[in-house]
Amino acid sequence: MDTEKLSSGTCPISRALAFVGDAWSALILRDAARGMTQFDQFRTSLGIAPNILSRRLKALTEAGVLEKRRYSERPPRDEYILTPAGVEFLPILAVLGEWGRRHNGAGKLSQLVNPATGQKVDPVVIDRTTGEALTAANMRLVMPA
Repeated sequence: MDTEKLSSGTCPISRALAFVGDAWSALILRDAARGMTQFDQFRTSLGIAPNILSRRLKALTEAGVLEKRRYSERPPRDEYILTPAGVEFLPILAVLGEWGRRHNGAGKLSQLVNPATGQKVDPVVIDRTTGEALTAANMRLVMPA
């Protein structure tokens, strides 16, 4: 996949996917939202090969959704913290998860809950201007002139 081409075109979807469009990247961000910060935590949680994890963490850091911070000099160890851009991605993961629950939801599944109320969260995407839930009927893509 030509990440450079995806990240420079006119489509904001392709630009977003250039940074977080593969499963490993999305799952790393999910785990970061769950409080994981260290390489070994991600590796254990995901069962991912170390070389793949290293590449994804580097890409997510370069994309600005994770920040790499040194927490130990001897031995040198880094942690990965969600940036404001990474935190903004979390509702997208929530909606993606809800879509997966509805369309591929057999068996026991984890559930998002509101920590203040304990109530299940039912994520939806809305238009900030109108407050309407987005549907195919109330949106269309317009290409730049």
